[in-house]
Amino acid sequence: MIGRLKGELAEKQPPHIMVDVNGVGYDVEASMNTCFKLPDPGCSVTLYTHFVVREDAQLLYGFYDKYERTLFRALIKASGVGPKLALSILSGMTAQELVACMQREDAAALTRIPGVGKKTAERLIVELKDKLKTLPAAEPADFQLTGNDLPGAALAAIDGYRQEAESALVSLGYKPALAAKAVAQAEKQLGDINSSESLIRLALKSMVSG
Repeated sequence: MIGRLKGELAEKQPPHIMVDVNGVGYDVEASMNTCFKLPDPGCSVTLYTHFVVREDAQLLYGFYDKYERTLFRALIKASGVGPKLALSILSGMTAQELVACMQREDAAALTRIPGVGKKTAERLIVELKDKLKTLPAAEPADFQLTGNDLPGAALAAIDGYRQEAESALVSLGYKPALAAKAVAQAEKQLGDINSSESLIRLALKSMVSG
């Protein structure tokens, strides 16, 4: 079992990252919320991990803190939820928001995440609500961005950020057309686009919040 990685962040292409540990590169799948918190490639990072062994693959999932990993492990124990869907859920909501969603039995919010239907959402609430009672509820959201005109000199870079953001959303299960629309709307709201993460963060927030 690989429980933690500490090394240099070699690559970051959400939701895929690579951590170089003493010359060995570990491919890791991470939630968007973890990717948002990670520094730029070349910096030192520590990730808490969950290792999955299948007949056809060995997969490593990484998390910024133990709290998110605990929720991931709780999710994959629920009926009908595998690692990919669990990662998608933890990308559409922060760990604290997910706990709060479970506590108030908000199935509608869960169904806005790709791959989570009404029955799956209701089953998650039934199976996890009591197990998550000891975890803190989400704090009030204060995320807010304002829009300004985009600087012309950054258009080429922004186009790259846009493509990376759309690709990341598609990898989470969103349809290409919906991903492109959400990224375009996020782009209109942002004043200073300096990373694909900023587009992904706002696009996810708009889609999950409805």
